Amino acid sequence: MKASPEAQLRLLELAEIDTELGRLEHRRRGLPEHAEHERVENRQAQVRDELAALEAQESDLAREQSKAEGDVDQVRVRAGRDQERLDAGQVSSPRELENLQSEIASLARRQSALEEVVLDVMERRESVQRRIGELTREQTDLAREREQVGTRRGTATADIDEQAGKARAARTSVAAAVPDDLLGLYDRLRAQHGVGAAALKHGRCEGCHLSLNTVDLGRIRAAAPDEVLRCEECQRILVRTPESGL
Repeated sequence: MKASPEAQLRLLELAEIDTELGRLEHRRRGLPEHAEHERVENRQAQVRDELAALEAQESDLAREQSKAEGDVDQVRVRAGRDQERLDAGQVSSPRELENLQSEIASLARRQSALEEVVLDVMERRESVQRRIGELTREQTDLAREREQVGTRRGTATADIDEQAGKARAARTSVAAAVPDDLLGLYDRLRAQHGVGAAALKHGRCEGCHLSLNTVDLGRIRAAAPDEVLRCEECQRILVRTPESGL
């Protein structure tokens, strides 16, 4: 392939710009705000799941408390009714009196046991409600943190986009001065090796950083200035410069 020395030198400009574009893309992918945002989102999902489970549990406990309180009320009403009969002297038979007193005592024990159940349910429900309150506050904090991280990420991304836009505009301008066949070869090599062209400086390929042997240097020295050369080691386009050491 033939191309003017000026066109070949343009490839070094392209390589520098492409390296800068790659650096900017690497910087974009590596923004710490990405990891922060993901961490906050993951925690938000955990909080949502835990809140949903706790709210369902709180609802179950509310029903359990209501039922237990209803049971207490039923026993209390029955015990009150029996006590009224006893106090009114409505029971004359000694055996019936004994049975009534026994039932009142049994109901008192039953009421005490049910009140313990109510107390236990209330304590468990209050514990769940406290945790719901904590998670709700954390949820608010996480939403605020996510917004702040998103703002920082947006600012950083916009700055990178601005720099990348300038670099792409410069690339378009430089690429316009490179023949299509040479540009096509450069782009194919860049896709394969990351860098499509490298300078020959002081007898060394700046792409693979290996020094060329005497035979290769002799071949390059003898090549026409418009001959497009390739590095034997890395296969990149090898561009001769005033610092090539030829």
